Amino acid sequence: MTMLLREIIESYDPDTPLAEASTIPSAWYTDERVFRLEQETVFSRSWQVAARADQFNKRGDYVTSEIAGEPIVIVRGTDDEVRGFFNVCRHHAAAVMTDAEGHANQMRCPYHGWTYSLEGELKGTPDFNDVCGFDRSENGLLPVEIASWEKWAFVRLANGPGQSLEDFLGHDLIDQIQALGLNNLHWFERRRYALNCNWKVFVDNYLDGGYHVPHLHKGLNSVLDYSEYTIENGERYCLQSSPMVSTADSFRGGLSPAHDEVSAVRGGERALYYWLYPNLMMNYYEGVLDTNLVLPITIDRTEVIFDFYFADVSAGARERNLQSVNVGERIQQEDVRICESVQRGLNSRAYQAGRLSARREAGEHLFHRLLHADLRKGFCD
Repeated sequence: MTMLLREIIESYDPDTPLAEASTIPSAWYTDERVFRLEQETVFSRSWQVAARADQFNKRGDYVTSEIAGEPIVIVRGTDDEVRGFFNVCRHHAAAVMTDAEGHANQMRCPYHGWTYSLEGELKGTPDFNDVCGFDRSENGLLPVEIASWEKWAFVRLANGPGQSLEDFLGHDLIDQIQALGLNNLHWFERRRYALNCNWKVFVDNYLDGGYHVPHLHKGLNSVLDYSEYTIENGERYCLQSSPMVSTADSFRGGLSPAHDEVSAVRGGERALYYWLYPNLMMNYYEGVLDTNLVLPITIDRTEVIFDFYFADVSAGARERNLQSVNVGERIQQEDVRICESVQRGLNSRAYQAGRLSARREAGEHLFHRLLHADLRKGFCD
């Protein structure tokens, strides 16, 4: 007998303490109804990264993206203000801007030539002079709420009142990230990864407190002091952190070549791994940052966008930066394989839920409780 969607959501108890807690039920990863509810609640109502701030240096610079199934365009206007719009022509719903990013003096729909200003106002409507009762001023591109923080432009799709980006992030997180001095880092490269798994599988993997690192990521494990790995939860974020191990640390005798390769490009005293609910990760080492943006495509397909930042992006630093990117590439490929394996297991009749490690999986527990709160709200609206 098929369970009702409400029953699936309420089968998880968010009040169970971590030492007694289990994961969310497997149906949350495999049921299309849960996926649709997440799009309507989790992703439409939260602040979502839509672009990098450095993509809007000049008037007319624009970026397109998709959030919760909605096409979005962000553009710097002639007044230097950055605005966000639904990338949907008001005539017959075609995408107005079709490239991933670029520069334009105006936004022109390729379907019937309707033209909008960089401020979203409808300016041109070919062969529309004989249409009665049509008001151009009421047919501009529909706006979305937009705000910036550090290196990113965020949008929120939901209409009506909601938290500001600052309140959503929380002052504690804002202060911690500000202290890292990200303004001194510069974007270097982007890579995209397609995974045959639910988006939550990737987030769970990230939030397991390094539990999988010694088993899955031998190179990364060689530079982290796993015994001193810590997990700290905020209201809507988790910080996982570990001291870095150098070749000079004698207690780690017999270090492998993998250690030398990773430590050569990932250094500093500590590795900091920030997760911001629901789908943004920031991995910080001294002079190095990579971000992971997790995008749900279908119930069992996910895209993860990696952006790499370095203190030095000059031609002389390119080879070293590429070595760092390639280290991230190998770690990601290891994660891809295990996440796809997990998704297959979640579809098995042999699995419903699994217990959480109280020592390692506090971040995952926070993630599941925040998800439950958002999904439950979807039934109350």
